[in-house]
Amino acid sequence: MNRRHALRLMAASTVFSPPALASTPRKSRHDEPDVRSNTVLVLDRTDRSVIFSRRADVALPIASITKLMTALVVLDADQPMDEMLEVTAADKAVGRGTFSRLAVGTKLSRSDLMCLALMSSENRAAHALGRSYPGGETVFVRTMNMKARTLGMKHTSFVDPSGLSSENVSTATDLSQLVIAASQNAAVREYSTCKSHEVKVGRKMLTFRNTNSLVSNAAWGITVQKTGYIEEAGRCLVMQANIEGRPIVFVLLDSFGKYTRTADAKRIRQWMETRGDTRTARGGPEKA
Repeated sequence: MNRRHALRLMAASTVFSPPALASTPRKSRHDEPDVRSNTVLVLDRTDRSVIFSRRADVALPIASITKLMTALVVLDADQPMDEMLEVTAADKAVGRGTFSRLAVGTKLSRSDLMCLALMSSENRAAHALGRSYPGGETVFVRTMNMKARTLGMKHTSFVDPSGLSSENVSTATDLSQLVIAASQNAAVREYSTCKSHEVKVGRKMLTFRNTNSLVSNAAWGITVQKTGYIEEAGRCLVMQANIEGRPIVFVLLDSFGKYTRTADAKRIRQWMETRGDTRTARGGPEKA
């Protein structure tokens, strides 16, 4: 049994419950949003109140959501952002989903690499950032985990800077703390929401585009975001957006289909606007 199938079985045992009795009142369509992602957390950053949650404390692979932590650790080290770094064979990963447009030998500034890692989820860019950290990748990963503890991310573990490993795991609750921390950094806000970025690779100018289509819609007011995908993690999306003038944190994990995660975000927003407020969806007032 592969890890992906095992996660599905765990999800099934968690989400499904015995059939309700006939006398149980039927829920209104406004009680909770029609969300397809298996793990969800939506909270109002203003007061940390949870608007909607589903399996928010289950640790799962997080794929390239990892790159938000990679960026924070790089920036904490205060390394020169204009320093030129070379993509080497050490930055290559083998296997499904490891394709990169950055050829070995490409030289880009640390700033360019961070932008590509955050907005276009470039794996070699993220790995090069970690490899060029003082002490190398081993120290970098250790620092990622120390940073997670500092942010209160108690159920999070990192083993690589890119998120290609399924051993990079976290919970939706922990990731909400990462999103909030990332939103407080001007460079991460800028790079993660950049719609496109052009760099020179060899003799060619290559244009990279944001993996989150919602950043092109000004109505969302997205201040920070990151997408992710590996087979074990499914499709993932985290972001902070302005909904009805309030900063709302979205964490959507383990989604099927290329467009489901953004469709879920749209359905959640519609549900919130239909309700006309940001009251907690279930279980009374909560704090994250």
